[in-house]
Amino acid sequence: MRKIKKGDDVIILAGKDRGKRGTVTKLSGNSRLHVQGVNSVKKHQKPNPSTGSAGGIVNLDLSIHISNVAIYNFTSKKHDRVGFDFDTDNKKIRVFRSSGEKI
Repeated sequence: MRKIKKGDDVIILAGKDRGKRGTVTKLSGNSRLHVQGVNSVKKHQKPNPSTGSAGGIVNLDLSIHISNVAIYNFTSKKHDRVGFDFDTDNKKIRVFRSSGEKI
């Protein structure tokens, strides 16, 4: 089970976008993820008539390493670490380390 999943709200801990919050949109491999509105670059793209894509300047969200993000805890309004626990049905669930609340 992963500590950070698609759809989680995270906060950036390091890099040019430090302090920004966003939602995880995509996981790339074991150690990289895409966060909405973070690590954005402008790419100059040529038109491709075979696929029907128009050329121009395109905004892209590049991936960021998973060690540079932490999950955001809305109750404490800070970043938090993730731990694991078992619920009543012996299913493994993710919990916040600071408070023990279910994510």
